[in-house]
Amino acid sequence: MSKRDPELLLSDILVSAQSIIDYTLGYNYEQFLEDRKTIDAVIRNFEIIGEAANRLSIDIKVEIPEVEWNKIRGFRNRLYMTILG
Repeated sequence: MSKRDPELLLSDILVSAQSIIDYTLGYNYEQFLEDRKTIDAVIRNFEIIGEAANRLSIDIKVEIPEVEWNKIRGFRNRLYMTILG
């Protein structure tokens, strides 16, 4: 696994989170489920968030204790299992 600057990883997380918000703004649940492109875009951004969070060092994670890093990783893993399972 390549080393990536922690600032870039954190930026990836923030940009992807904002993208999810932007893509789903104004959608209700039913509308979201009917829009396959948006579903794919949201899934991809959750993957990016999970991968970036997974690549952060323990030291960085300790510096930002208000983020539940294990839950992010767990969600990413469940997402993969749902898609690939």
